[in-house]
Amino acid sequence: MNIILVTATEVIDQQIILNDHRAVHIIKILQSEVGDSVRIGIIDGGKGTGLVVEVCKKRPFFVRLAVQISDCATVPVPEIDLILALPRPIMLKRILTQVAALGIGRIFLIHANRVEKSYWESGLLGEDQCREYLRQGLEQAIDTRMPQVEMHRRFKPFVEDVLPEISSGYLLRLLAHPDKHSNLAEVCAGGLGRILLAVGPEGGWLDFEVEMFQRQGFCCWSLGERILKVDTAVVALHAQITAMKEFLKGKMKRDCA
Repeated sequence: MNIILVTATEVIDQQIILNDHRAVHIIKILQSEVGDSVRIGIIDGGKGTGLVVEVCKKRPFFVRLAVQISDCATVPVPEIDLILALPRPIMLKRILTQVAALGIGRIFLIHANRVEKSYWESGLLGEDQCREYLRQGLEQAIDTRMPQVEMHRRFKPFVEDVLPEISSGYLLRLLAHPDKHSNLAEVCAGGLGRILLAVGPEGGWLDFEVEMFQRQGFCCWSLGERILKVDTAVVALHAQITAMKEFLKGKMKRDCA
């Protein structure tokens, strides 16, 4: 945990009292004493510091902090959004934490032919549960913008009704599919702006699902011949896109110099 995240409603008169895992972290991991400062962030808000003014190191643990938010600038929205065929709950936990740490704006959890219907009954899909794992990723990355999560339990209505409404907000729409041999440099030849990335289930997308995405302007590309688990693939895909964006930005600067 590299930042202590709090909600705006928890801060009262520029102070906050913590008595949960955050207090335990400050006491046992950071070993903070009265007078020490810790890094504080307001979820979907600014960052600053919290001065320890009172601490109880015995159960029930609690820490009282005097909060000063110095960075109140708008937190930029990440340029990558993710469509994810709902994976196994244990894998979804890892993915939520990882993509929040890497930087993601919106996550669309959708159904697909190879998604087990029982996955949709998982308690993990509750709003509070999702936010907890996203929060862990933000704490790792020292970020405060909470990714938005949307759930769509029917594949065709999402692709045919939802995608046309949101597609105009993206310069590129990318579909990860191991059977396709185009690489990222080829599909990104036209430049980079906001990107909508679609990642399928463990068994991959079916042909008709690929065709439906392509009708909505998605370009297929692959990381290569290796078949990866979904959580590994999401991280690898995000890393490649981010690296390509940085390369193209650098190239544009060099061309304009």
